[in-house]
Amino acid sequence: MGGRMTSQAQAVEPLPGVRGLAFLGFPLHPPDKPGITRAEHLRKVQVPMLFLQGTRDEFAQLPLLEPVVVALPLAKLHLVEGADHGFHVLKRTGRNDEEVIVELARTFAQWAREVLK
Repeated sequence: MGGRMTSQAQAVEPLPGVRGLAFLGFPLHPPDKPGITRAEHLRKVQVPMLFLQGTRDEFAQLPLLEPVVVALPLAKLHLVEGADHGFHVLKRTGRNDEEVIVELARTFAQWAREVLK
C-alpha cells in the first residue's frame, strides 16, 4: 500500500528527488473486488515505474494489471511466476522464497541502473 500512496502523491505533484517508483505487489484491487480504479492516477506519474508482481497475486489479477501497465509509457512489469502477493511460491514450483527475493533484487537493481543513467 505504501507504493500506491507514494504514486498518488507523485501524481499530484512531483516529489523532490524521486527518479522512479518500484512497486512490490501493487494492490490494484481488493481480492474480492476486481477492478482498475486504484490505477487511474498512474497515468499522471511522470517518472519510470517498475511493477514487481506475482502471477498468483489476488490483489492484482493479471488480465486487469497487464493492460494498465502497457498503457503507461514509463512503466515495466516483471512477473514472478507462481508467487502470491507476499511473493511466496508453492513448493511444487521447485523454487523457494529466498530464490524469489534474489530474483526481485536483481530485477530491481537492473531497473534502477537504467533509471539512474
